[in-house]
Amino acid sequence: MIQSASSAPAAKPILEARGLGKSFVVKRSLFGRPLATVGAVDDVSLSLMPGETLAIVGESGCGKSTLGRLLMRLIEPSSGEVFIDGQDVTHASHTAVRAQRRHVQLIFQDPYASLNPRMTIAQTIAEPLMLHDIVPAGQRARRVAELLDMVGLRPEQADRYPHEFSGGQRQRVVIARALASEPKAIICDEAVSALDVSIQAQVLNLLKNLQKRLGIAFVFISHDLGVVKHIADRVAVMYLGKVVEMGTSDEIFAAPRHPYTRALLSAIPVAAPPSHQRSRAARLHGDLPSPLSPPEGCRLHTRCPHTRPDCKSVSMVLEVEAGGHANACAFWRELPAQDAGEIAREPRNPKLEKLFAAFEAMAARPAQTVTEG
Repeated sequence: MIQSASSAPAAKPILEARGLGKSFVVKRSLFGRPLATVGAVDDVSLSLMPGETLAIVGESGCGKSTLGRLLMRLIEPSSGEVFIDGQDVTHASHTAVRAQRRHVQLIFQDPYASLNPRMTIAQTIAEPLMLHDIVPAGQRARRVAELLDMVGLRPEQADRYPHEFSGGQRQRVVIARALASEPKAIICDEAVSALDVSIQAQVLNLLKNLQKRLGIAFVFISHDLGVVKHIADRVAVMYLGKVVEMGTSDEIFAAPRHPYTRALLSAIPVAAPPSHQRSRAARLHGDLPSPLSPPEGCRLHTRCPHTRPDCKSVSMVLEVEAGGHANACAFWRELPAQDAGEIAREPRNPKLEKLFAAFEAMAARPAQTVTEG
């Protein structure tokens, strides 16, 4: 298992997956017998250490969100094991899982869809306090006010309903609800992708500040590599349900090894496009294979610009080096070295430049409540 270089050797993972897999039945016979299944997650092993941010990236449909739900056991795994705070919850009872789930919370992509429109914000945030019996009933109102202040909202806004808030404010409410159970880890499933750039900066800055103050670990599921580069300590890259590369954020962005990771990074929009020769070197060919029938051997060989006959028979197995950088390409040492270097030197997208500037501006300002419209 790969651990963050900054984590103490004796530290225990908050979240851990061992050989995790999930298949869904997509077609049944007249008598209910499964005829076709799709493997959404296939043999994934990873760990989340205290206080770190692990980003999971990949194109749509690669299994990122399914993996996030498996880590919380919101859906039952088909194979493998899930550990929350050192406890095996793979086959635990609903009561046992519920007790452990207090330590791991989830922030969804759409905050409005994850909030009950019939409940006030105070009722929404107080619900975890009641379910887990964290504070006495007489102190819940004060605790709700503290949580709202912690995420940059005013306590007097507690009696409002979700439709009375902006998108960024609703996401802050969802974060406050996640913090109510005093978790050790939070899974952010595309938590900022539905927000505009300036609000993204505010929410991400809030998450980083909360991590520094409370020591919370994050699993950050995203397709926005610019955001991932800024917030993540480690990055896991997924393709067709499998992790194809994992390492520190600096390693992944400065020296990606797997062809799929290089293709993802080369797809980041830039203000001054690189030469057509470099673009062709990293670009994938063809369409994404059907997850109902993934290719044999390396699942990328039907699209990889560096494919060779042996790729059809070599399985995608993570090869872990002493430093912790792992990738599933058996021939990565023979790939052109200039692909990785040129990706790291490309100029940033103006949108990303605006985002980074917003981060710096937010960090320089004193703490204040949020009043975006």
